[in-house]
Amino acid sequence: MNCRFCKKPLHNKFVDLVNCPPSNSFLTEKELNEPEVYYPLTTYVCDNCHLVQIEEYKKAKDIFNNEYVYFSSYSKSWVEHARRYVSAMMERFKFNEDSFVIEIASNDGYLLQHFKEQGVPVLGIEPTHNTAEVAILKGIPTLTEYFGAATAQQLADNKRKGDLLIGNNVLAHVPDINDFVEGLKVALNQNGVITMEFPHLLRLVEDCQFDTIYHEHFSYLSFTTVQKIFGAHGLELFDVEEVSTHGGSLRIFAKHQTDESKAISPRVAAMLQKEEQAGVTTTAYYENFQERVDQIKYDFLDFLLEQKRAGKKVIGYGAAAKGNTLLNYAGIKGCDLLQFVVDAAPSKQNKFLPGSHIPVYDEAKIAEFQPDYIIILPWNLKNEVMEQLKYVQEWGCQFVTCVPGIKVYDARLAEATF
Repeated sequence: MNCRFCKKPLHNKFVDLVNCPPSNSFLTEKELNEPEVYYPLTTYVCDNCHLVQIEEYKKAKDIFNNEYVYFSSYSKSWVEHARRYVSAMMERFKFNEDSFVIEIASNDGYLLQHFKEQGVPVLGIEPTHNTAEVAILKGIPTLTEYFGAATAQQLADNKRKGDLLIGNNVLAHVPDINDFVEGLKVALNQNGVITMEFPHLLRLVEDCQFDTIYHEHFSYLSFTTVQKIFGAHGLELFDVEEVSTHGGSLRIFAKHQTDESKAISPRVAAMLQKEEQAGVTTTAYYENFQERVDQIKYDFLDFLLEQKRAGKKVIGYGAAAKGNTLLNYAGIKGCDLLQFVVDAAPSKQNKFLPGSHIPVYDEAKIAEFQPDYIIILPWNLKNEVMEQLKYVQEWGCQFVTCVPGIKVYDARLAEATF
């Protein structure tokens, strides 16, 4: 395998999560009796550019298909994050009815709806037809195709370049990162702005967020490496912000290298220095991650087995991709240790998790079953979930998160360490 950015051979293994099905390949009851395809989930780090990555074991077009189950609008906190982002961009860059905003991987219109409300012309680009259809019903024009240099050239030929190009949690999802970033350059107006958000590699390593590794995420990104990738395509990063989403993400701001209308924020140099001091550009930084991951797995299994022996009832909340990485790496199969999982998205309900085959229900099942523990699989949404489910204190239920270690919380948000 060669690096998807710099094309150098990859030798250093970052972490090996063995084999599992793609994390969003939910199963119907009928499909439980059919063969299930497992793919390797092994990540490598490039010695040259320090891009952490997996191979495209399953093609992106097979992952982001018409049965894609992730709809952004089912997370209230994510929709609110998008609303705040739009307000900040409107205030900073003064977009108006003469501007043109393009979001790549626009999903169900969770973000562009806020620009539309303020009279700014928008366009979504989304490859999954089922989510795009929801956006179109909201009145958001949407192209149902993959974004890259060819799509960008079509936009440019039709004089539809963007004053703002947005990509939230998409840069990590593209197998051909060079074609994608070249597309950004082609589709950007002369004085336009690009913003991208992605989980920060620094947080993944330091907080052992191994469950954010799954087949949809082809790359795991540091600011240092992204600066190199954008620079190779004539784009310059002029600002960066740390945001709390997904356990700690970066929001980068980019422009054409020839655009002199925007000053380079001191936060750019500060972030580069922060990563260098952490060791992101050294081989040693990526060593021993496997051992830390394995310890989380052992602690997770210890917790489940102890509750099983004590006769406690344990369920999960949030049929998230990261939860499936955890469950499959821990070797959980069936319902004996984790009885079921609850999720707010109808697209996941009454289906079964890939690999573990644990059933997914709607929230009404919680009060009916009255579990002793609820494991919050999307730990990044812990506060939102605990607030939503605070009624479980009526029967003494407690919440649990497992990454970077087992933590138990009561329904009044008091924390204790298991």
